[in-house]
Amino acid sequence: MAKIVITAAEVQQAASSGVLQVPAGAIVTPLAKDVAAELGVTIIRSGGSAPAAGAAAAPARSGTDDLTDRVRAIVTSLLGSGGGGPAAPTVARKPVKLSSIRDARLERFPYPGPPADMEVKTVDVVTADDGAPVATGYMSITKGSFPWTLTYDEVQIVLEGELHLGGDAGGKVGYPGDVFYVPKGSSITFGTPSWAKFVYVTFPANWEDQIG
Repeated sequence: MAKIVITAAEVQQAASSGVLQVPAGAIVTPLAKDVAAELGVTIIRSGGSAPAAGAAAAPARSGTDDLTDRVRAIVTSLLGSGGGGPAAPTVARKPVKLSSIRDARLERFPYPGPPADMEVKTVDVVTADDGAPVATGYMSITKGSFPWTLTYDEVQIVLEGELHLGGDAGGKVGYPGDVFYVPKGSSITFGTPSWAKFVYVTFPANWEDQIG
């Protein structure tokens, strides 16, 4: 005849009474014993009054407060990390952010590199302050070119004009809608024969801290 197996589910169902009566030959799983100890459920085998081996012997509890405590213990056990460990802390999510290109006010590029007759402007619109792992912004350049070595990874999405990437990029040309990926460590030149505007996405978000 097959053995009867007592699982944690049966122990949880007996939490309100504090006592679980099981047949003499029943197998009580290790997890069931652990849950019984946690919930204060006494496991009694038929024909005896002693608790099953490994189960916590505790007096039956009753009353609304006791039942509330037991339900709370079960929920904590189910939701806790690592199978009954402490619950993971709740992390507040940052809100969704919309940055409109119509509101973006680009300012002169603050780093050396562009020649005096070339106008380069940028603005970050998503930063680490937004809880983002990447930074995003707009950049515009006028006729000319200048060198730049990336100490971060960057994706560039062309919005207007022609964006020419030289150096390690090999003279690639991007038009509106085209996407560049420039790996960390690349030494390139940004350039255009007339005008270009593009979105840049950098990783990590604190790309400016990587410069120098």
